[in-house]
Amino acid sequence: MERKILGHPAGLYTLFMTEMWERFSYYGMRALLILYLTKHFLFDDFKAGMIYGSYVALIYGLPLLGGIIADRYLGMKKSVTFGAILLVFGHLSMAIEGDPAVVEGDSVSRSDFYLNFFFLSISLIAVGVGFLKANISNLVGALYKFDDQKRDSGFTIFYMGINLGAFVATIVCAYLGETFGWRYGFGVAGIGMVLGLLAFRIGSKNLENVGLPQDPDLLNSKRFGIRVEYLIYLSAILFIALTWFLFTVLDDFGIILGLIGLPVMTWLFFYINRKCNRKERNQTLVMLVLMAFSVFFWALFEQAASSVTLFTDRNVNTGGELPAGMFQALNPFFIVLFAPVFAYLWAYLAKQNIEPNTGIKFALAILLVGVGFMALVLGANLADKNFKVHLIFLVVMYLCHTFGELCLSPVGLSMVSRLSVTRIAGLMMGIWFLSSSLAGYVSGLIAGLMAVPNDVSPAESDAAISLEIYSSNFEILAVLSVIVALCLFLINPFIKRYLTN
Repeated sequence: MERKILGHPAGLYTLFMTEMWERFSYYGMRALLILYLTKHFLFDDFKAGMIYGSYVALIYGLPLLGGIIADRYLGMKKSVTFGAILLVFGHLSMAIEGDPAVVEGDSVSRSDFYLNFFFLSISLIAVGVGFLKANISNLVGALYKFDDQKRDSGFTIFYMGINLGAFVATIVCAYLGETFGWRYGFGVAGIGMVLGLLAFRIGSKNLENVGLPQDPDLLNSKRFGIRVEYLIYLSAILFIALTWFLFTVLDDFGIILGLIGLPVMTWLFFYINRKCNRKERNQTLVMLVLMAFSVFFWALFEQAASSVTLFTDRNVNTGGELPAGMFQALNPFFIVLFAPVFAYLWAYLAKQNIEPNTGIKFALAILLVGVGFMALVLGANLADKNFKVHLIFLVVMYLCHTFGELCLSPVGLSMVSRLSVTRIAGLMMGIWFLSSSLAGYVSGLIAGLMAVPNDVSPAESDAAISLEIYSSNFEILAVLSVIVALCLFLINPFIKRYLTN
């Protein structure tokens, strides 16, 4: 008999702890990344934004491949374990920073060795997340029956684990990294990933038979004299080397997203037209429409770790003591604070048969992200004589964006796990993260458009120029958000109909 804790499967709490520590490592590194690129390697805002966008694109794009491999070969448990091992090596190697870049005349001198080592580290992290991210979310969905009303609240509890790790990591890693040295912030993030791997291995018994390989005989068979399982691990290592190489030669990964996404989407449309019944086909198409809207949301939401962090560093009055990266902790703090409220709210509204459908929740999320940017615009209009924005406007932005995230992210995960055709569940979760991958890439482009010119420093009178650049672009993002949200509200009746027919 399945063991329950507080009404949920015991395995949920194993996955909660694993994801909490994995997100600790990811968000700890994320809090420092854009600042590390601009302050340690001295990249300009545009180049730093593109590196960040390409990295996020991989982080969310590779789970598509990880989901396919888990579906066909490894199973979710083995995939999560292997991904966690890669993440341990990737995050710990980030602690090897090398000498900082220096300005020599009109050029910047960087160590090619340590820059390439940095690219190797983020390649390890990206491929590790590819194996772990989609599969651990699918494991959560697999713990519940299709019609279990506790599914959404279970995903919200799981989402609390993500953000509890993110909250602690952002404060600790950002403070250590900017105060004592980058290696300390990145090193602590690596230790967090070690704890995540241990949590999964120790607690995996709570998952019982969930997530095992579909065809163990195939996995144990040999190809080219090597067991298929080991061949997959070897191929992943070769893919890490390829990713590292691409980071060294490409300015961005937009073309890679196309090469991955177009064949997958072509195959998916072929599959649902040939292999699915009408209801399965309609539900899959509705999911794809909502995923397209989620791209817009995440592209704006991800500004928190790029343009908003640089804006905080340059134009927000933080009291002069707290590093800019630490303010990213406001998002996970609000998640942990309000996730139980949203979990209760959705469950209560469901009992009353008045819960908003997924389309309405997505539209609210997009509207809220726009309201958040408008708060920054208002703050910029009320900036002090030093062109510094009061901290309260940044807090309001994070609060609005967090409410939007709670309306979209756990709900989206639940939607994919609930509506996906069982035969391609891993692929559909991978496509969900692929949409976030595209959003990550677009977020890098948006951050690049807000680049402060090279001849403008973030200090003194030049703060007026950076304030104008950021506020005008934030206003554009706010207006676009309102327009896109209204469009989704208008087409929601069609979405609601096709979800059930």
